[in-house]
Amino acid sequence: MSPRPLLSLAVLIPLAAFTAGCGPSLPPSKPLAQLSPVERQGYDIYQTRCAGCHYAESQSSLHGPGLQGLYKKRFLPSGAPANDDRVTDAIRNGRALMPPFRNNLDDSDLNALLAYLHTL
Repeated sequence: MSPRPLLSLAVLIPLAAFTAGCGPSLPPSKPLAQLSPVERQGYDIYQTRCAGCHYAESQSSLHGPGLQGLYKKRFLPSGAPANDDRVTDAIRNGRALMPPFRNNLDDSDLNALLAYLHTL
């Protein structure tokens, strides 16, 4: 084998490895210090009801999918459109291993939680 193809491979393999993890990055979440009172209420609800199973600052899975950038993507991890109707349905009725929270969150709490999820 001539040196030229080897040199090409020596350049292309590291370049492919470097660019493989380079997808469109998501904008950062809103800092806690900048949350509105409603978003802060939603953060508190998230901490008590959701944080045990979902990471807020990562797309990595804990027990359920990570929620970073939840509304900044077109689709939820389930493949459903990323909108309030679909997220509300999952929260109220549960999904797969996620239990339903319809009896644990009133409309005000749910709206605050959705407001916080929009900041991720």
